[in-house]
Amino acid sequence: MGTEAPDRAAAEGGPGLRHHGDAETGPGLLDFAVNVRAGAPPDWLAERIAASLSGIAAYPDPAPGRAAVARRHGRDPAEVLLTAGAAEAFVLLARVLRPRRAVVVHPQFTEPEAALRAAGHPVERVVLPAPRFELDPELVPEEADLVMVGNPTNPTSVLHPAAALERLARPGRVLVVDEAFADCVPGEAESLAGRTGVPGLVVVRSLTKTWGLAGLRAGYVLAEPSAVDLLAGAQPLWSVSTPALAAAAACCEPRALAEAEEWARWLTGRRAELAADLEATGLHVTPAAAASFLLVRAAGGRSLRHRLRESGIAVRRGDTFPGLGPDWLRVAVRDRDTSLRLTRTLAELR
Repeated sequence: MGTEAPDRAAAEGGPGLRHHGDAETGPGLLDFAVNVRAGAPPDWLAERIAASLSGIAAYPDPAPGRAAVARRHGRDPAEVLLTAGAAEAFVLLARVLRPRRAVVVHPQFTEPEAALRAAGHPVERVVLPAPRFELDPELVPEEADLVMVGNPTNPTSVLHPAAALERLARPGRVLVVDEAFADCVPGEAESLAGRTGVPGLVVVRSLTKTWGLAGLRAGYVLAEPSAVDLLAGAQPLWSVSTPALAAAAACCEPRALAEAEEWARWLTGRRAELAADLEATGLHVTPAAAASFLLVRAAGGRSLRHRLRESGIAVRRGDTFPGLGPDWLRVAVRDRDTSLRLTRTLAELR
């Protein structure tokens, strides 16, 4: 565990906290940089979204979507706020909260910290140690009144135990758990989305990853009603579009949940195959991965990333994540044939 400069990459002239995987892709590149499920959305979901356009002249009504999300997680609709993706949720949290000591647990998705800093809040980093990046609640300062952590975490793919996360909760503290990749895990193990009675808990979810809806911007917040009301008060009117609301409702139906579970189980097998193949090329793979990507380390990772790009393959640089350096790369899990194209190229380059 350590403390770093506010944004080392930006201070050194790098892209900083606002750099994301989509910046690594380009025409003609095989995409292992973006962690959205390939081949999604499925036809049935695309049809539901298209059908919603018949009502596009009316202002969006979030009530049906909130009710669907509430049923999906066994919550009250008053505990649900639909958002334009998880990113909007982080911005809303930064706007309404007034933390005295905000802590972000890294390495993790950088938008929560970026949103806090943009709102003028100082941020303290707790950096989990490599190579396992396991959460130790004792590393978080007792005085922290806002704690943000991912589960499973982007970019490490580590799934923290729910019990360890709950140890971070206490009266007077807001605990924000980013569960954008929770539906990558069979049975959504270790999710806190259905938990009530955990003091200060705010769970942020995304429909982007599993359902391939990055361009639609669909996500939601689960929290106690007073927190939802506070966030809703800072949210622009009609922030979530009618198509996004239709997608949120559709993705909470039993058919969708069964499909997501089937994909999560498929993903488990493909991830294990890719991890073994990457290790066979000499890369270190972060153990116990649980999401739709792997975090790997290679000596000369920056050079390797550039050479992969010259060979027509895009992977995600790791040095924009606090706690990681240029030897770290994030690799999305794809189907077996696509993954073999990556590992065969790696074997040639190494």
